[in-house]
Amino acid sequence: MIRDRRASYGSAAEVADVIKQELADMFGAGFEDSMRADVDEAARVVQSSGQDVEILRRHSIINDREKWYDGPGPNDPHWSALHSYLENTKGWDPDTIASIDEASNEVVSLLDNPTREQFACRGLVVGYVQSGKTANMTAVIAKAVDAGYNLIIVLGGVTNKLRKQTQDRFDADVVNRHRHLWQLYTTGEEDGDFILPPNRSFHMPQEGQAQLIVMKKEGSRLRKLKKTIEKTPPIILKKLKVLLIDDECDQASVNSARGDYDMTRINEEIRRVLKALPAVSYVGYTATPFANVFINPFPINDDDLDDLYPRDFITALERPKGYFGATEVFGSDSAEDEAEGRDMVRVLADDDPERVRPTKNAEKESFRPEMTRSLEDAILWFIATCAIRRLRGHADKHMTMLVHASQFVAQHQYMSELIESWVAMHAADLVGGTGEISARFNTLYEDECSRTAPEEMNQIPEAFDAVRAELGSVLDALDFPVENGISQSRLNYENGPATSIVVGGTVLARGLTLEGLTVSYFLRTSRQYDTLLQMGRWFGYRGGYDDLPRLWTTSDLISKFRSLAVIEEEIRRDIDYYQEKKLTPMDFAVRVREIPGMAITAASKMKHAHRTSMSFDGQHIQTIRFDHLNTDLLRGNWKTASALIDKAISRSGLPVNRERRVLFKDVPFEAVRRFILDTSISDEHMSLKKSHLLGYLDQSGVALATWHVGVITPGKGTTSARELGGLGKVPTNRRAKLKDAPARYADIKALMSKRDILIDVEGTVVGPDDWNHYKAQRPSVPLLLIYPIDANSPPQSGSKTRVALDAAEDVIGFGMVFPGQKDRSGGYYQVELDAPSVDQFEDQDELEELGEQEPADG
Repeated sequence: MIRDRRASYGSAAEVADVIKQELADMFGAGFEDSMRADVDEAARVVQSSGQDVEILRRHSIINDREKWYDGPGPNDPHWSALHSYLENTKGWDPDTIASIDEASNEVVSLLDNPTREQFACRGLVVGYVQSGKTANMTAVIAKAVDAGYNLIIVLGGVTNKLRKQTQDRFDADVVNRHRHLWQLYTTGEEDGDFILPPNRSFHMPQEGQAQLIVMKKEGSRLRKLKKTIEKTPPIILKKLKVLLIDDECDQASVNSARGDYDMTRINEEIRRVLKALPAVSYVGYTATPFANVFINPFPINDDDLDDLYPRDFITALERPKGYFGATEVFGSDSAEDEAEGRDMVRVLADDDPERVRPTKNAEKESFRPEMTRSLEDAILWFIATCAIRRLRGHADKHMTMLVHASQFVAQHQYMSELIESWVAMHAADLVGGTGEISARFNTLYEDECSRTAPEEMNQIPEAFDAVRAELGSVLDALDFPVENGISQSRLNYENGPATSIVVGGTVLARGLTLEGLTVSYFLRTSRQYDTLLQMGRWFGYRGGYDDLPRLWTTSDLISKFRSLAVIEEEIRRDIDYYQEKKLTPMDFAVRVREIPGMAITAASKMKHAHRTSMSFDGQHIQTIRFDHLNTDLLRGNWKTASALIDKAISRSGLPVNRERRVLFKDVPFEAVRRFILDTSISDEHMSLKKSHLLGYLDQSGVALATWHVGVITPGKGTTSARELGGLGKVPTNRRAKLKDAPARYADIKALMSKRDILIDVEGTVVGPDDWNHYKAQRPSVPLLLIYPIDANSPPQSGSKTRVALDAAEDVIGFGMVFPGQKDRSGGYYQVELDAPSVDQFEDQDELEELGEQEPADG
């Protein structure tokens, strides 16, 4: 109550006095002193939360930014109302609200000061897929308006559905709290997108009020916006302080035209809008920033249009509390960490993809999907999760299953009809507990319940009979929407709690939030890695049911998602590292372009990336994927490692023993280079290419003239079948492979232990248990670590995510740690990028699938 009324009074104490009087009138003698004390304490909390705070900008790399914002003030109406709404209406955890408060303070502080007459800020905010970026955007908008911004423009994706979702969210969270302070140029209706205002210009902003536009990224809409700006009288335009937020800014906004002088339509229109505004802060939001950081910071064009590069700041949002992301799905990437994820991924049979989706473009209309065992299991488990959630008191919550098998629009309807008819055929047996499908449901339930569990439990606790009793209610509520640009039966969360098996494609694959998602049946691949990451709709928040989600997909896609999650996280680590080093986004541009394996967006968006160099300075690399069935290759690698050991012994003498590990010092560069040259590295590594590595070594010269070489062996282990050079037969490491990896190679996920890199460090190392800290303790000498691996390598007892390596021979893995700092890279090697040559959308069917038509200009 105090937050809601705070803006109308001089202090929180004044509000408290009014509230105490109202409560005294209401309760009479029942209004006790302890209640008065509670009101006074609430006033103290509200007052303290409105005081100036020190904004550390600890998650951002920034250019020279003015310090003008000290956090929300005590009389700021929009943030106070939003805070109260999140706390009291939505019931958000106070820690979550505090996290959003802190993160949005940081972003707002990096915008330009709205009291200035002219400014042109360019920033980028990097979140996580399905992580609550919109919550941060909403808080930023509320605080920016309180601070003096008076025109908010939100580019809400490329579809009507996404635009409407964003408009509805902002209306509910901010606008409706103080509706009289907002003028809306767009609405939450399907046709509520931006059109030319009746007077063809913006209104004169009023003190304390703001204007809002939530529009699609569409050429004609942007032209209407630019025309409105141009028709606005100069005296009004001068008063407009604009915050333009570009949601999913890596989609459509980035210039993917071929030539330096060319611009794609949407990119050009955004740039012309920005140029027409005398005072504007542009902030892009995305979870996959690859295309954005490949923008040329120094564009060439005739109209002096900057190209949206985030030259002023790049902010990486913290991993939110309660977020369900790659760690939960795929586990850790460290060899000593036994966390293997939640055992929620299920692999499809080899012939499933060709049974559920067309493999040829010519079959997109004629192909009919079949019901497979894996799809049946996915549907049955979804029905089970809905019953479990009802037992947990979630009957008033949305529950969703995603089926994403094809980009072809016709296939969405066929698949939905197949699923709906299958459910109808078996509904009676499921409810009645009869027939073969009911027996399967029983078996599946028992198996899945034992594979994941809530915190501090051994398995999912709900009794089968209780779950069975809920099935009738679940099936009665179940609907089967199709989500694409032409469907008439689309996903609807507005008419009460929905229980839906939704089939779709690109519309579901970016931006659209699937409420209460527990089961995903996902076959759709992509030739663009950033697009693939965005398809991870199973990430997000799963409060009260994080033991229930499951993902059915192919082993190849699991492998890709796992690799891309690691590469994506590296960007965030680098932002943190650069922030510590006080680097600017202009330094970051070079660094990101130099990450090996970053060719993960459309080639047309990377046309400048090839101009930069690459370095492994300050990095560690390791082999984690092996062609484990190729006997000749494995023998050759063992022979190559033996030759390196013999060379090290002849040059350095007997090795130094370090806790049953051996270390050679002063090994010459030529011996290490020969080892890399002669070792076969699996082509399945996305971020470790031999040509890149050799190029870096050759250009480094005297800096890498001598090396330390270590051999990592366990205290106990199966003795190698062959001698490892002069060391003889050695104990081998056990590295079981992930059971869901494709059969053609073995993926062990992690080879090195963090503490392995301390093999050449004297004394005891204390401090945080992380790679950067350990690398900082090392001598400035490059380190090569050799790992002999047992051919069999059985998994640890009880592991559900790994199986025996079963290699044809003992395996040699290696890791390398390079001295130097990440920010010093450059000038070493011209990267040959592996980017696929594809357009902004992969094919015409995706454009058809979106089903969005541009309105005529008017």
